[in-house]
Amino acid sequence: MRRKYHTIYCMITLGMLLMTGCMRGEEAPSTPDGLPDHAIAKTVTLTFWRNSGNKAENAAYDQLIAGFMEKHPSIRIQMMPFPYSDYDTKLRTSVAAGNPPDIMAIDAPNLASYAEAGALLPLTNHFQRDGHIEDIPQTTIDGYIYRQNIYLAPMTESSIAMFYNKKMFEAAGIPLPSRNPDEAWTWEQVLSAAKKINDPGRGIYGIDPAQGFQNAGATAYFKYPIIWQFGGEVMNAEGSTAKGYLDSPETKQALRFYTELFTTSKVASFEYPVDAFPNRKLGITIDGTWSLAHLAENFPDFKLGVDYDVAPLPKGTRQAVANGSWGLGISTKSKYPEEAWMFVNWLTSYEGLKLYTSITRDIPARYSVAKEFTELNEYPKNIFVIQNQKYGRPRPITPVFPQVSEAVKNLFEQITLEKRDLDEAIQDAIDTIDKAYADSKALSK
Repeated sequence: MRRKYHTIYCMITLGMLLMTGCMRGEEAPSTPDGLPDHAIAKTVTLTFWRNSGNKAENAAYDQLIAGFMEKHPSIRIQMMPFPYSDYDTKLRTSVAAGNPPDIMAIDAPNLASYAEAGALLPLTNHFQRDGHIEDIPQTTIDGYIYRQNIYLAPMTESSIAMFYNKKMFEAAGIPLPSRNPDEAWTWEQVLSAAKKINDPGRGIYGIDPAQGFQNAGATAYFKYPIIWQFGGEVMNAEGSTAKGYLDSPETKQALRFYTELFTTSKVASFEYPVDAFPNRKLGITIDGTWSLAHLAENFPDFKLGVDYDVAPLPKGTRQAVANGSWGLGISTKSKYPEEAWMFVNWLTSYEGLKLYTSITRDIPARYSVAKEFTELNEYPKNIFVIQNQKYGRPRPITPVFPQVSEAVKNLFEQITLEKRDLDEAIQDAIDTIDKAYADSKALSK
């Protein structure tokens, strides 16, 4: 009898275990690497640092994190947003102290310095396994690779294009540029139009070619494309030297053309009136996607399609635009790298980016998500999207990117504002960049 009851008990127990397993299989969501969430035996807490954004960005992250933790109740995300001006310093300090967050947002141009310091986990294998890398433009991925490894998962993109005063063009009899992202005007066509509009006596200027003279970051984003468009380069592919690149004939041609807009043609000004473009004091300007909302909100009488329009970024011998925005990386110090990847993969997945884009209206890094939003596939935003996907280029991927951008900023100022000899100014910039790289290598030994 005991043996009979024991047999019945075992059968019941086995049945209950099988039923529980089936129920779990139905109810538990799968992780990106194919394991059900209940396979994680204990609650894991991951720290996540990022730069604080606008209200929409902050709301999007809050919803994404809530959604992730609902899917994966055994993983808790502890997010800490920091003001933009303080963020990079705080993050670098935490890395140097050996106490970084598990997951960190990093601006693409700063990638190489963190990777070179050994602070970031390579994500190449993760992407190949379940990151759906084929859904991300190669032009975007290129900006997150350092020494043959992907180190950041991209969230969004931003882009710049040519904004022009439509009524000024029509009054001067200038044919309107094409809206086709693949049919950019040449810089010579832009110069011709700027000359016809230019009227300094009435306080009207032909063009602001690259957002004036601001900080080094603005120089990198707005002025590097001019160098690329004329066939030039700033540094070699390894990000180790500017010699042979910043002093190439093509780069020199780009720098001369830019300088002559101010000095010879005089269609550009060293100083523009406040809000010159929407106040109808500027015929052509190079600006970003963010300006569409800014103009609509702050200058309602200056209307898209009536007063101004948008065209692809001008080209020299080729089209090119700077890309690369904020991406998510995983610390090499994290005790939970797989769980961290689950979170990063969720945020940057089709589902995560679709939610993020629906709130922020930013350009998503994935083809599939961009296709979901009508406004991103229609004029004018399609110009920015397609330019990034087809003609985007990363700014120099080098551990000394801040020093490079500062040197290039000074170069543009010296040859334009100070009228310094081009070859001398270029050589000084090369010396500064190459010394910065050599010093960085010496410190890392």
